[in-house]
Amino acid sequence: METVYHFAIFALAIFVGYYVVWSVTPALHTPLMAVTNAISSVIIVGALIAAASQAAGPAGLDINTWIAKGAGGIASALAAVNIFGGFMVTRRMLAMYKKKEKIAGGKH
Repeated sequence: METVYHFAIFALAIFVGYYVVWSVTPALHTPLMAVTNAISSVIIVGALIAAASQAAGPAGLDINTWIAKGAGGIASALAAVNIFGGFMVTRRMLAMYKKKEKIAGGKH
């Protein structure tokens, strides 16, 4: 029963996140990317803690520990990709506001 409850919260978070992200105006995209980069950095900290979990039972590491380690590894990889992509998009958007340099000796 508890798993169904957690899955329902996860599914609800997916729908809410989808509608929140797609309703953002383009003018707010860069500040939103900065906030998601900050959130992803917090996610990486939690993922690393999960990946380093060491709960051992009488027969060594139990299945829940291996699930936590796997989920932590996957979460840290996905958050790292999200952070990298966010910085690349932010860099491109900020480059759009730089003044273009004039080429010497030509009309441009």
